Amino acid sequence: MHTAALDELGLAGEWSYGAIELSPEEFPRAVPALPADGFRGVNVTVPHKVAALALASHASRPAAAIGAANTLTFAERGIEADNTDATGIIAALPSPPAGGRALVLGAGGSARAAVWALGDAGAAVSLWNRTAEKAEALAAELGATALAAADIKAEEFDIVVNATTVGLEAANPPPGSGVGADPDRRPSDLKALPVPADALSARQVVVDLAYGAVETPLAAAARAAGAELVDGLEVLVHQGAASLRLWTGMDPPIETMRRAARET
Repeated sequence: MHTAALDELGLAGEWSYGAIELSPEEFPRAVPALPADGFRGVNVTVPHKVAALALASHASRPAAAIGAANTLTFAERGIEADNTDATGIIAALPSPPAGGRALVLGAGGSARAAVWALGDAGAAVSLWNRTAEKAEALAAELGATALAAADIKAEEFDIVVNATTVGLEAANPPPGSGVGADPDRRPSDLKALPVPADALSARQVVVDLAYGAVETPLAAAARAAGAELVDGLEVLVHQGAASLRLWTGMDPPIETMRRAARET
């Protein structure tokens, strides 16, 4: 995805994008040394996002508010931290969420980004997690409302965001499992979420951050209900584009990145 974008931007001869695997112990020592090797920036995945923010000498408003960074930029003034997970979620929505009601499922890192981003964009955000204490703590920190499953009326929300791991196993079946495109042969773990399939409708936007080779049960239910579906790959494309924009100062080709991501 990034390579395809760099190629279209005419930067492929000067820039490259690749993976670096670091343990938590290696991370704080290795990252500050990267600029000397010619690196302009890095994307950071779990479990390093909190450590990435701690390494930075400057943090964007989203990164500071969320308490984690997924993008570091090596600039003249030092290491700059940003959280383009938040940027990607808002950019992937079909329309601005201001004035709407949003339900975020989960209380991990992705949920933190979603709650902050939606609230910052003007939505009224409610939050659910299987561990109620985590939902209450996160809601209090970021200005959302924690809800128990029994109190959720999913049909009343304009946006539903799944930021849990529910659906990952269904979307990424093990080789030889026989699970394919037929939804009747897929594990149905939609019951683990407080969002019944019959509560979804065509007026809603469903964002399922879980993605893989097979459509998740929630995504399938959203499509069947006629809801606008935003899958995790679409969010990933916009998150990646935001990172490239920080590093290069250029507007990345979204359609090229989208095509490359879906062909991988």
